[in-house]
Amino acid sequence: MTDDTIDYDAIDFFRGSELVANPYPYFDWLREQCPVRREPQHEVFMVTGYEEACAVYADADTFSSCNSVTGPFPGFPIPLEGRDDVSALIDQHRDELPFSDQLTTMDPPKHKDHRHLLMRQLTPNRLKENEEFVWQLADRQIDEFIARGECELNGDYANPFTMFVIADLLGVPEEEHQEFRDALARQPRDQTVGNTNESMSHSPLEWLYDRFCRYIDDRRREPRNDVLTALATTTFPDGSLPEVIDVARVASNVFAAGQETTVRLLGATLQLIGERPELQQLLRERRNMIPDFVEETLRLEAPVKGDFRLARREATVAGVQIPAGTTLMVLNGAANRDPRRFEDPTEFRVDRGNAREHLAFGRGVHSCPGGPLARMETRVSIERFLDRTTDIRISEAEHGPVDARRYQYMPTYILRGLTQLHLEFTPVKAEAG
Repeated sequence: MTDDTIDYDAIDFFRGSELVANPYPYFDWLREQCPVRREPQHEVFMVTGYEEACAVYADADTFSSCNSVTGPFPGFPIPLEGRDDVSALIDQHRDELPFSDQLTTMDPPKHKDHRHLLMRQLTPNRLKENEEFVWQLADRQIDEFIARGECELNGDYANPFTMFVIADLLGVPEEEHQEFRDALARQPRDQTVGNTNESMSHSPLEWLYDRFCRYIDDRRREPRNDVLTALATTTFPDGSLPEVIDVARVASNVFAAGQETTVRLLGATLQLIGERPELQQLLRERRNMIPDFVEETLRLEAPVKGDFRLARREATVAGVQIPAGTTLMVLNGAANRDPRRFEDPTEFRVDRGNAREHLAFGRGVHSCPGGPLARMETRVSIERFLDRTTDIRISEAEHGPVDARRYQYMPTYILRGLTQLHLEFTPVKAEAG
């Protein structure tokens, strides 16, 4: 529900902090004006309608992903206004844009070729093999704090858990997992997402590039029966062998991006479980509802607020003219609450029939390839937390009482998620005793 006393046009969504804790009234207000509306501060077309979001995601020929991570910052290297088609300029200058070497910013056909390298690793069989390790890892991480009866979810569980999962999936030797944890813990975790006040440094990606280049070089010289060898020897669809750095970039991108979104999803699910005892009890009694619970959480609290696109040529979306060279932000978090698609969209319904239609993982050629992995990690984590506790509660000492909660959310315009989540729980008797 929107607040008529707030001048939303005066709020800078990208640089201001007013909407960090709760952007949804703003999204609703935008949609009420028009599902495709240009905000005044940076002249970005904000796409808040479900059908409109799907239309933009589906048209990779018209809407380039070259600015998908950064949006209006730092802007295109040269002016694009007043042109009928900027495709040639995008091709000429895209390497000057931040994160241009990452899969999320590539356009077809290059995107298809590089995504192929990744999808050869994220097969259903590989994920099934990985799941056994995920169950063991969930227990191992919980072992570190279960006796305390409390934890800070992100630092104690979600960050190391998601890192170790993706390391295993990509074939990083288990004896080197802790080295990755230590090295990346020293790096700023939000530099892989768009933000307005950082230098757009590739760190920690540069560290990952270097490490995966070494792995790929080694496996090409001395192939082994492991995932890294499969990654190193995978060819493009035309049969050619990619450059080492191309493979390293794909691996590094999924390594970094997959962790960030899954950490936020884990926070959202455990926050709901801690806040709603009746929902927690339902999941304890009916474990088969956990997948539906995860989907509805993804719909209601998408870990990624949205993705950007740059219009190659003039286009029309929802009757709105989009000039060539202008930036759009497709707001997944808004589309997932479009009442034209989801009945009573602000209400959490664990049995919502169409929850899986959400856009939390995007849509089209750039749909998140790690979606199945994130779902599996979250399902396993919830099961193990429920198995090893008799109740899970939000820490009132850290977050305040039920009627006056205090939560801090990531201050970026891309990611949506808690910076910390302090939980208290009662271990099952065998572990408590």
